[in-house]
Amino acid sequence: METAAMIDTLIGIVLAGIGWFVVTISTEVKRLGILLNRTREDYATKLELKGDMDRLLEALHRIEDRLERMASEK
Repeated sequence: METAAMIDTLIGIVLAGIGWFVVTISTEVKRLGILLNRTREDYATKLELKGDMDRLLEALHRIEDRLERMASEK
């Protein structure tokens, strides 16, 4: 009977490990689903990005013009 008790204990430990793994994976899948939905809500449209890029390029052109003026003054 000792062997049967050891086998039952071993089976219980293995099943507990599998259960813990399934719960952990399930929790992670739920977390990733929430993050995916949040990403969809915070998605920037093409027009928003175009406006931001235009402003950034204008600022870079102004900096470039100032550097050219400073270089030509010397």
